[in-house]
Amino acid sequence: MSLASKIQASATGGWLARADRVAEAIAADAARHDADDSFVAEAFARLKADGFFKALVPVEFGGGGADVAEICQVIRRLGAACGSTALAFAMHSHLVAVAAWRWRHQNAPTEGLLKRVAAEDLVLISSGGSDWLPSGGVAVKVEGGFKITARKPFSSGCPAGDLLSTSAVWDDPEGGPTVLHFAVPLKAQGVEVLDTWRTLGMRGTGSHDIVLTEVFVADAAVSGRRPQGLWHPLFHIIGMIAFPIIYSAYVGVAEGARAKALTVARRKADDGSLATLVGAMENAFATAELALDGMIQVATSGTPGPETTSRVMIGRTLVGKAAIKTVERAMEVAGGAAFYRELGLERAFRDVQGARFHPLQEQPQLRYTGRVALGWDIDG
Repeated sequence: MSLASKIQASATGGWLARADRVAEAIAADAARHDADDSFVAEAFARLKADGFFKALVPVEFGGGGADVAEICQVIRRLGAACGSTALAFAMHSHLVAVAAWRWRHQNAPTEGLLKRVAAEDLVLISSGGSDWLPSGGVAVKVEGGFKITARKPFSSGCPAGDLLSTSAVWDDPEGGPTVLHFAVPLKAQGVEVLDTWRTLGMRGTGSHDIVLTEVFVADAAVSGRRPQGLWHPLFHIIGMIAFPIIYSAYVGVAEGARAKALTVARRKADDGSLATLVGAMENAFATAELALDGMIQVATSGTPGPETTSRVMIGRTLVGKAAIKTVERAMEVAGGAAFYRELGLERAFRDVQGARFHPLQEQPQLRYTGRVALGWDIDG
């Protein structure tokens, strides 16, 4: 075994044990953050202390060498204790995972970013869900680069963030509307975080709006360019890798709700219907687990492309619906106790609703999958 392999084996052997320790420590704070709309700062500090923010960085660059499947399991563990921590951490993790995949499989120039994440313990913030294929904001060409003006909602984890990975649209005189991809330090001139995150659930994620006002981005800092609104190979990589990571948070929320419901149910007398209610909850949870396992399998061994994206997005819909159904069934199993905040099922019910809103939402997913199955143009 090479030295790198030994280092990786040593590091990855403890990820789940570390996650269990973090989950135990943060569980008591989850209700407080939910109640006062505050960011899960203590949880992020614990994750950073245990090396989780650089876990997916290859060992060659000073990272933990964890793989996507391991981090999905970590996020599930965190999600059972605090959905907000799991989801905000997932948003950082998928950016690192995509950068690592592109370095390994495409020889892409992401080495610098990965080394910085490891050396500086950076927290990366994504605006991808709110931008998706169309992107948002305006890029104006100036000498040496661009001036960016935009507003980026759903920027999860931004109270603790270092770099915003985002995009904006440049009206290229030759190529037409072109989406530019780049990273901006959150402390850069013209960057402002607005305290906007007042939501139904996932209240501790700190997913505030970030406003960019004429922020300068050098030509050399533009990491990618693509036609606006069209599928691009980069998005097939993102689709393949990011969504198993993100949806692990929702399976974790469902898993935590299931455990609470079973604890309540085991104290109840058999009324003739309890076992059937529990069985319905188990079916829903098994569906979520199986669909997530399929997504993870694709993420770890698939080849990016329209068919792979379709497969993952089918999983995204199935996982989301099954996670929501699991929590609904858990509330039925627990009965009236579920209506009290103290039990935590009420919070899980609100948190898991976030599974509805990430791209591709169900109707666009059905249309995309149908076009792939028919052999039609996915940009049609």
